[in-house]
Amino acid sequence: MTLRESVPAAATLTTTLAERLRAAIMRGDLEPGSKLVLDRMRANFGVSLSPLREALCRLESEGLVQAEDQRGYRVAPVSADNLTEVIRLRVELEGMAAQEAIRHGDAAWEGRILSALHQLGRGPRGPRTPEEQELWEQRHRAFHAELISACRMPLLRQFCETLHDRSDRYRRIFLKDHAPDRDVPAEHAAIAEAMIDRRPDDAVRLLGDHIERTGRNIQAALRRQDQRA
Repeated sequence: MTLRESVPAAATLTTTLAERLRAAIMRGDLEPGSKLVLDRMRANFGVSLSPLREALCRLESEGLVQAEDQRGYRVAPVSADNLTEVIRLRVELEGMAAQEAIRHGDAAWEGRILSALHQLGRGPRGPRTPEEQELWEQRHRAFHAELISACRMPLLRQFCETLHDRSDRYRRIFLKDHAPDRDVPAEHAAIAEAMIDRRPDDAVRLLGDHIERTGRNIQAALRRQDQRA
């Protein structure tokens, strides 16, 4: 194999490792604040240290992993204060993106929102298996992405995606010990209707309320956890 041929393979390995580690952190399989032992991870994944370190560097740039001088890496911790910041930024930036999407969205955009909403509503509303929860997470992410997909500000959409990842991590950890919120499907439907009906004030308000209410529930659980510690 030539060097030219080996570069994509190495890049693919790093990407695969980053995706697997990202999923484990997002699901809470790798607990917040836990130390990542590189030798153990290298043996578990059957890889050398080089692609593993590259994958961890990618996750560090995403805020999911923290590097420690001379001591390796840890899973980024969670806190009520950090979640407060994430919520505030999501409300502001997704509200802006929603307004832009309403301004520029066409009929195809409306159809994608309705399709994503339909897919999101197909799963069980009560307790879910891990597989059902993972499918719901994928559909939930797709729905929120479609809401602002017509926004013609790619940097703004990128910021929203990053913040959504941070928020998703908190919600996934929360849902490991709590049943899904029964009000969420109705909130999603109301947001979609306001977007499609081109009611920007209502859409921004409903989206903000949805983000903030979910965040308050998780913050309360985090504070209870801190009190028990």
